[in-house]
Amino acid sequence: MVQPLDPAALALAAASLGPGYLRWLRVAQREHYLPGMTLRFARRWWGSSAANAAIFAAGAGGAVASLGYPPAALAAAAAAAAGPLGLSVRGKTSPFAWTGRLKRLAAACAVATGLAVGVAAAAGWPGAVSAAALCTMGAPLIVDAALRLTKPLEKRLLAPFVESARRRLGAVSPRVVAVTGSFGKTSTKGYIAHLLAGSFSVLATPASFNNAAGLARAVNEHLAPGTEVFVAEMGTYGPGEIAGMCEWVTPEVAVITAIGPVHLERMRSLEKIAQAKAEILGKARFAVLCVDYPLLAGLAKKAEAQGKTVWRCSSEGPADVTATPEGGKLRVRVEKAGLDLLVDVAAEVSPGNVACAVAAALCLGAPPEVVASRLDSLPRAPHRRSPENSPKGVKVIDDTYNSNPAGAGAALSLLAQVGSEGAKRVVVTPGMVELGRLQREENARFAVRAGSVASELVVVGRTNARALTAGARAAGLPVKRVRDRHEAVAWVSEHLGLGDAVLYENDLPDHYP
Repeated sequence: MVQPLDPAALALAAASLGPGYLRWLRVAQREHYLPGMTLRFARRWWGSSAANAAIFAAGAGGAVASLGYPPAALAAAAAAAAGPLGLSVRGKTSPFAWTGRLKRLAAACAVATGLAVGVAAAAGWPGAVSAAALCTMGAPLIVDAALRLTKPLEKRLLAPFVESARRRLGAVSPRVVAVTGSFGKTSTKGYIAHLLAGSFSVLATPASFNNAAGLARAVNEHLAPGTEVFVAEMGTYGPGEIAGMCEWVTPEVAVITAIGPVHLERMRSLEKIAQAKAEILGKARFAVLCVDYPLLAGLAKKAEAQGKTVWRCSSEGPADVTATPEGGKLRVRVEKAGLDLLVDVAAEVSPGNVACAVAAALCLGAPPEVVASRLDSLPRAPHRRSPENSPKGVKVIDDTYNSNPAGAGAALSLLAQVGSEGAKRVVVTPGMVELGRLQREENARFAVRAGSVASELVVVGRTNARALTAGARAAGLPVKRVRDRHEAVAWVSEHLGLGDAVLYENDLPDHYP
């Protein structure tokens, strides 16, 4: 028997599916359509505040209760429409974009939800109401399920573009340098392209085009006849991804810049990260490895045993190529090439990345004297420890891209060097993410270290607020909490002036709490 509130409950539950799904579809898009990440972010958001936890409890309770009392679905509808508080549908730092892939994902979610409600409706109004309520609150789970189901389709749709790129690579036949690493990939790619450009016609993948789709696009749109060297950045979120790219972008020189806890949340251990990155060495003739990282030092021995020519690079100790800071400059030594230079480089340049770039250029036969002549004009990678002066005379260090423990530590060292004597030095950060079990520890450690450099810590958002605040308090560093980067920038503008300095460390998009 239909109760008076049943149709209303069903209508409201169905209406709430729209905003509810749109939120989680945007999260899926921002997380590169990786299955499992939508549900992970849902846990973060619903647990990010007491208000969100209460809204979720009411919504989930209403959905379950609707199995026996359909009007309880009204609570689920209201919760899904309103929350999580702070996670917008449209987005500000990362606007919603209706790409073809997102449309297909949305269609899959709609079909799954429609089937669930339709099947339940066969048993009557109460079943339909309960199914709609459960789908409303379970939207993240359904989005993740749809991502898994559509993954083979997306791979098939990408295949023609990959095949086109394969043919173009075969026709142009450039020598390939492939670059990966937990961090430093983009900077090193830019350095390699710059050093080689004095001797060869070079194309490097733009920005962070470092997955199969990005590589295919770079080749199809930019690889021109006559290109002699293609420098390809390769990223990975798990095993098999880099190996798949190397099947059609086969490197002669493979570079691994670093192994660190970036993406530890996804890959669980540093050893698994190293294994995934090591796939880049498979068909390469030369292996360029930064042996400052123990796992890469071990990988160098394995590569030699496989008959590869290995170039060990370091910013710390003996190696085939060393790049070490010396008196505000960089000492670059390559014994086998007869190089021993003291080079002027920008303060934000990572010595280990420079060493890897020099090795890669020499592997391809670039004349040592040409490589040496281009070292003092290395390009800057945007948003990676880039120091600038604001109109008010504040020294601003922009390190808002791809934050990691090693890079964040280097950014603090740079902050200590800039600004006037006795000036304020402020760190603005939402903290580091994707560090898995180490995230709380690393953020607290970063805040402790900031206490020896900064006069104040501005914590953005809630994701790492507890860890950062705890570390700052342990170091006696004053903390200012703000909701978002816009509020942080306004605070900096109000409180800092001529001679002061600020470090913006990381900049999380607004799909993070």
